[in-house]
Amino acid sequence: MVSYGVHLFLWAERFDRTTLHLIEKAKRLGFDGVEIPLMELDLIDIDATKRELRRHDMYAIGSLGLSIDNDVTSDDENVRRRGIKFMKRCVDVMAQLNGDSINGIVYTAWGKLTGRARTEDEWKRSVEALREVCRYARDYNVTFGLEPLNRFETHFLNTAEDAVKLVRDINEPNVKVHLDTFHMNIEEKNFYDPIKLSGRLLFHMHCCENDRGIPGTGHINWDDIFRALSEINYDRWLVIESFTQEMGKIVRYAAIWRKLAPNADAIAIEGVRFLKNMADRYGLR
Repeated sequence: MVSYGVHLFLWAERFDRTTLHLIEKAKRLGFDGVEIPLMELDLIDIDATKRELRRHDMYAIGSLGLSIDNDVTSDDENVRRRGIKFMKRCVDVMAQLNGDSINGIVYTAWGKLTGRARTEDEWKRSVEALREVCRYARDYNVTFGLEPLNRFETHFLNTAEDAVKLVRDINEPNVKVHLDTFHMNIEEKNFYDPIKLSGRLLFHMHCCENDRGIPGTGHINWDDIFRALSEINYDRWLVIESFTQEMGKIVRYAAIWRKLAPNADAIAIEGVRFLKNMADRYGLR
C-alpha cells in the first residue's frame, strides 16, 4: 500500500523549530509523512521533531541536494571527503528521526553544470563516495534514492536508465532509484517505460505536474504512471514536491518565476486528493 507525502519546501525554505507546525498541517491535509530538507542540518531540532512526528503519527522522509562545497564528484579530494562526511551526518539525523530514506541529488552537487557531458572520472568518484556512504547507512537501515534531474539542473544524471546504471555500479543493497515526474516530462520519451525499467529498484516517487502546479491540472500522463506503478507493485511514497515564489534560493534553482496555483495549500489539498483517486483507480491503496 502506498503512502502520501509532501515536501516541506512547499511552505518553507528551511526546516527548524519555527516550521515544526507544518508536520501537523500536513497531517491535517491528508498526508502520511513529510519530506524534510537536510541541507541545513544544524537547524533541525531532532528531539522536538521526533515529538511532533510522534504526536501526529507522521513519518519523516529525508531530502537532500548536495551543495558545491559537498560535491562528491569534485576534482578536490577534500571537497569529496567533506561531502561523504556530510551525508553520513544526514544518515545519523534520519536514523534519529526513525526515517528509512534519504532521496534526491546525492550523487553530485545540485545545480552543477559543466558545459559538457559527465566524465568517467566524475562517475567513478560518485560511485566510490556513495558506496562508502551506503555501507555506513546500512547499520542504520537508511536507503539512498538517486533522483535523475533535467538537463538544466545537472549534467550528471538525467534519466531512469542513468539512475539504474549508477545503482548497479554502486552495488549496495541500500541504494535505489527515485523518480520525479517533473524531470521525467523533460528527459524521458514517456512515463511508463522508465518506471517499468526501474522496477524493483524504484524506491521513491515525486508526483509533480509538468509546471510544478497542482497534480492533475497539466499534461503529465498520470494513467501511464499509475499503470506502471501498479504493474511493478510499487508500495512506497508518492510525494508532492512544489515551491512557491517566496522560497528564495530554492526558487532560483527551480526557476519558479510565476504563480503556479492559488496558493501552496491548494497544491497540497487538491494534489493529494487527485493522487489518492488515481491510486484507487489502479488498485494501489
